[in-house]
Amino acid sequence: MAILSPYLTFKAKKFNLYKITITIILCTVFYLVGFYKDSRGTISINATSSSSSTAFRCASTNHSTTTLDFAARHFAQDPKPPVAREHHFPPCEPKFSEYTPCEDVERSVRFDRNRLIYRERHCPESHEILKCRVPPPYGYKVPFSWPESRGLAWYANVPHKDLTVEKKNQNWVRVEGERLRFPGGGTMFPRGADAYIDAIGKLIDLKDGSIRTAVDTGCGVSCKLGSLPSLKEYSNSVICTERHPCVSVQFALERGVPALIGIIASIRLPYPSRSFDMAHCSRCLVPWGKYDGQYLIEIDRILRPGGYWILSGPPINWETHWKGWNRTREHLRAEQSQIEGVAKSLCWRKLVQRNDIAIWQKPTNHVHCKVNRKVFKRPLFCKSQNPDMAWYTKMETCLTPLPEVAGIRDIAGGQLAKWPERLNAIPPRISSGSLEGLTANSFVENSELWKKRVAYYKKIDYQLAKTGRYRNLLDMNAHLGGFAAALVDDPVWVMNVVPVQAKMNTLGVIFQRGLIGTYQNWCEAMSTYPRTYDFIHADSLFSLYENRCGVEDILLEMDRILRPEGSVIIRDDVDILLNVKAIMDAMQWDGRITDHESGPHEREKILFATKMYWTAPRPDQD
Repeated sequence: MAILSPYLTFKAKKFNLYKITITIILCTVFYLVGFYKDSRGTISINATSSSSSTAFRCASTNHSTTTLDFAARHFAQDPKPPVAREHHFPPCEPKFSEYTPCEDVERSVRFDRNRLIYRERHCPESHEILKCRVPPPYGYKVPFSWPESRGLAWYANVPHKDLTVEKKNQNWVRVEGERLRFPGGGTMFPRGADAYIDAIGKLIDLKDGSIRTAVDTGCGVSCKLGSLPSLKEYSNSVICTERHPCVSVQFALERGVPALIGIIASIRLPYPSRSFDMAHCSRCLVPWGKYDGQYLIEIDRILRPGGYWILSGPPINWETHWKGWNRTREHLRAEQSQIEGVAKSLCWRKLVQRNDIAIWQKPTNHVHCKVNRKVFKRPLFCKSQNPDMAWYTKMETCLTPLPEVAGIRDIAGGQLAKWPERLNAIPPRISSGSLEGLTANSFVENSELWKKRVAYYKKIDYQLAKTGRYRNLLDMNAHLGGFAAALVDDPVWVMNVVPVQAKMNTLGVIFQRGLIGTYQNWCEAMSTYPRTYDFIHADSLFSLYENRCGVEDILLEMDRILRPEGSVIIRDDVDILLNVKAIMDAMQWDGRITDHESGPHEREKILFATKMYWTAPRPDQD
């Protein structure tokens, strides 16, 4: 028997494998070709019946053609394409042209008249909020530019002739055709406000830079401290406050002077402790009567260490004026004695009283004051409340303690630099480390950042770069006041708002820089009249209030307090700005979204917008 070699055995096996593979491929091809031929058929479509009849060639001729019905058995309407929500904000009735929602006179009568509580903030309930645009009065004109506006206003903008009649003998304001002229007179300074300020300047130094921020409580039409040529360098750092209803705040704002509606009653003024270098009061104690002590306790809270309180009007110099004031000598003598006693109990030192002016000074620290509590049993030092909390915060009948000091000559809370160095010096609230996360370096970086941003703004908004075009400015989320600081060389003033919802309370820093501001919850209306501001700035505001209140409510409030042809700049995430702009378009605003100053790759964008000019219809028209 022949024996095959291993090589031949392997070759034979390999040949058989090739044959098997070729056979499988051929069978597969023939099978597919046959299947294709046998399964081809013709499909005829009857356009009128929406059904399909298919005849297969392989089917027996003895069988009828099978009809297949592919029509749908369930019908549903196609979904509507998404449509953006339509916004509609009609004008309010003309009677609302001076509407201040949280100081509405009709609502205020529901509240307690004791201690003037009814004149505090009382905002409307959600179902009472107007969803319309507050109209400017018929004939409204863009206000005069600063500094001309200091002495002139359009009568149509603040049509209150009754006040000009009531105050005719005081030389406050008079009507001259279409204009209102403000000569600068007043109840306690018949020789004019300039002479009044000069008289104060002879008693304390108003020009060495140590006095920068001031509050004028019960300021009246003239707003003595904020609108005078002799103090024009301070005209953007004085807040005039007046109770409502009183058009003096409206007059002050129309003239380009910082002002807010406010009154010391049962809650604190919306400022942190140690805010002001000086507080002024002319006839402001008249409505207080027996509550003078409470008034002075609140003034003490907001005065910085070493700050001044200036009082003119009753009862100062009562020996001369008692007949004109229609009050008895005994009553006026007792009132002044009471004021002197309260001031001493607060550890104030009376510096001087000359003619119709008296000036007290708050101590620079409380070292001696703590000792003399053995003599003055009241008021005691406060122990519970944060002295910087001042949003619907109830006043206490206690003395706000100053920060501790190492030595008797030290200034509580730290020494402030004099103006103008004060603006960019590191604020003591930061250098002391009392604000977690804020350092001297971050403060400097923030200041430089806002110089860059404001320069960019002026390239886009030529109106902002034009001297005199804007006077009254609002920063709705001011943080450290960098926006206002970058505009310090412009003839403007900025109301710096720190929202009560902000992660950090920085309003004290703003005041220490020599700037002014207030607290505010932007889910509510601001304590100011319609058409207060020429320009509004909002940095990340709508992100802050997302899911807190409606975007449209904030924008309607912005529309209320912005003057016709006024402008806004809003910085925020691009998605938020797109929603904001959609609402603006329904409010007769003209706006456009631009890239961030660092370039188009930033999600944060900038919205520039202008409120169009419109007014209420002529009164004799329907």
